[in-house]
Amino acid sequence: MWFKNWFGRDKKEENTMKYLIVGLGNMGAEYDDTRHNIGFDVVDHIAKENNAEWKHETLGDLATVKHKGRTILLLKPSTYMNRSGKAVNYWMQKEKIPHDRVIVIVDDLNIDFGKVRLRGKGSDGGHNGLKDINQVIGQKYARLRVGIGNDYHKGQQVDFVLGKWSDEERTTLKTLIPHCAGASLSYCTIGLSHTMSQYNK
Repeated sequence: MWFKNWFGRDKKEENTMKYLIVGLGNMGAEYDDTRHNIGFDVVDHIAKENNAEWKHETLGDLATVKHKGRTILLLKPSTYMNRSGKAVNYWMQKEKIPHDRVIVIVDDLNIDFGKVRLRGKGSDGGHNGLKDINQVIGQKYARLRVGIGNDYHKGQQVDFVLGKWSDEERTTLKTLIPHCAGASLSYCTIGLSHTMSQYNK
């Protein structure tokens, strides 16, 4: 007989709980190492640390990791940023993952570089990837906003977002990306509130 854990769930149920961590970005070598692809960088780090292999699947690249009794799907949508909602919705439906087990990692111009903000729901904040996801599945899913700053002149926003990291920024990324990876995995294990208090900085 399966026993109950401290939270009242069957141990069997806990072991089969699925989560979806979505890193937003654009496929293609020309987008590698750009600010807009920080979401891809974070899920790549999680996959590498857990020896998980990426596979080309419907609407994106997918990898699976096991972490503290959870099955976690990592997704890099291949739909390009502005159509991210289609990929997120497809894998939520296919794997029967509810909104409260989804976290999306995204770059944010409105947050200083090096800072992160985890929220349980909200508007798109002007981000086209989140805008499309909100239109497809609604706003009630967790999102980890990774600050990339706004150090650009008027009219150069697109160039800045799609630009490569500076050498100084790459130094910070060495700790920032693992921090974001830890926050994403923490959300899947100890939940939103505790993760916010530990990782928002």
